[in-house]
Amino acid sequence: MASDFDLAESDHDQMVSGRSLWGKSGIRPEWRPIEQSFAIDVAVVGGGITGALVAEHLTARGFSVALIDREEPGFGSTAASTAMLQWEIDSTLTELEDYYGFERAAGIYRRSGAAVAGLSKLIAANDIVCGFRPRNTLYLAANREGARNLMEERQLRRRAGLPGVYLEHPDLFTQFELDRDGAIYSPGSAEADPLLLTWALIEMAVRRGALLVNASVTTLHSEGDHVTAVTDGGYAIEARHVVLATGYSMPGLDMPKLHRVSSSWALATVPQDPANFWRDRALIWENSRPYLYMRTTADNRIVAGGEDDDTTDAEARDRKLPAKTLAIQEKMKRLWPKADTRVAHAWCGTFGETVDGLPLIGPVPETPHVFSAHGYGGNGITFSYLAAQMIGAMLAGMHRDWFEDFALDREGPGSRTLHERFRPPEIALR
Repeated sequence: MASDFDLAESDHDQMVSGRSLWGKSGIRPEWRPIEQSFAIDVAVVGGGITGALVAEHLTARGFSVALIDREEPGFGSTAASTAMLQWEIDSTLTELEDYYGFERAAGIYRRSGAAVAGLSKLIAANDIVCGFRPRNTLYLAANREGARNLMEERQLRRRAGLPGVYLEHPDLFTQFELDRDGAIYSPGSAEADPLLLTWALIEMAVRRGALLVNASVTTLHSEGDHVTAVTDGGYAIEARHVVLATGYSMPGLDMPKLHRVSSSWALATVPQDPANFWRDRALIWENSRPYLYMRTTADNRIVAGGEDDDTTDAEARDRKLPAKTLAIQEKMKRLWPKADTRVAHAWCGTFGETVDGLPLIGPVPETPHVFSAHGYGGNGITFSYLAAQMIGAMLAGMHRDWFEDFALDREGPGSRTLHERFRPPEIALR
C-alpha cells in the first residue's frame, strides 16, 4: 500500500505574534541545512516541544532520529505557551464522564496526571534548567452556579481517586484572599520555561546522535516498510517512520472531525514584589467562558492570559492584541488587586483543540508508518509528553487499549454533544 500527500507550509507569524518572555538565558541548538539525502529510523517533522520530547524519548529507546524544522525551532506555538503543566484537562471529569462513561474518563484523567509526574521526573533526573517548579492549582468558580459545578466535579474526582480538596468561599478567602464562591485546590501540577525545556531536550537527543536538520518537508510518500520525506531542496530522507509534530495544523492531512482551531492571548507583567503574590504561587484558572488563568515566574512576574475566541486569521488575531491585553489586565486586577498590571510582554497565538478536550495522537489513518500528534488545547506540554511516550511504545511494537482514547480517527461525543454542548473555543496558552 502506498500513499502520498503534500505538506503545505505555514510560518511562525501565522501561529504566533508578539514576543513572549521565554528562553532569554538559554543556548539555542545549532541546526544545519540539509546537504544530501540520507536514511534514518525516525524523521520527526517539527522542532517545538512535541518534536523535542519525541526526539528525546526515541533516542533514549535506541532509535536513530532526524529532527526537522524549516524555521527556528521552538518559536512557533511553543514560544507562545504559558507552560502551566497541568494534569487537569480542558474538559472536566464530569464532561468526559458524560461523553465516554466514568471508567474511561477517570482513566484519561489518571494518565494526564501520570504524564505531568513523568515529565517532572525526566526534568529532575537530567538536571534540566528550565525554571521548573512543582505547583498546586486553584480551579476557581466564576459564580455560585460554577461553585456548585465544581463541588460536584470534586466529588467525582474523589470517586476516581484524584487528589484535591474543595474550598468554599470562607476558606478560599481566608487562605488565599480570593473573593470567589468556591474552588478546587489540587496538587500535582508544575510550571516551566517552555523554550529552555525544548532546547534542553533537543540537546539531550543530539548527545545520543540525533540530527538537527534545517529544511522544509514538502512531500511524504509512504510505501512498503518506509516513508520518504522530500525536502524543498529536492533531497530525500528515507525513514522507517515519520512523526508529524508541526503544531496546531497538520498540513496536507484532512483534519479529524473533532479538531478545531482558535486563538488565545497572554501577557507577562513587570517584576512584582514577591510579598504581594498569592499563597503558594498556585496556578490559577477559572471555569468561566472566556476564562482567566495566571501563574508566576522565577523572576517574579505574573503571566496571565485567556480571552480565547475562534479567530484563525493571523492579521485579525494580531489586531485584537491591544484590546485583549487590556481585558486580561482588568480581569487580573479584579481577581488580585495587589498585582502591578504593567505589561512587559504581550503575545498571541493560534492553537488547535478538540471537541472533547483530548489530544489527537497516533497513526495517521491510511498512511502506514506516519504518526501525528496535535490538538492539545490548553494541555500542550502535558499532552506532548504523553504523545512521546505513546508513539515510542507504538514504534517498539507495543499497544494498549487506552491508546484508542486519543486516536486520530476515534469516535467522539455523540452528534447531540458535538453540536449542542461544544462551547466556544477556550483553549488557553497554558
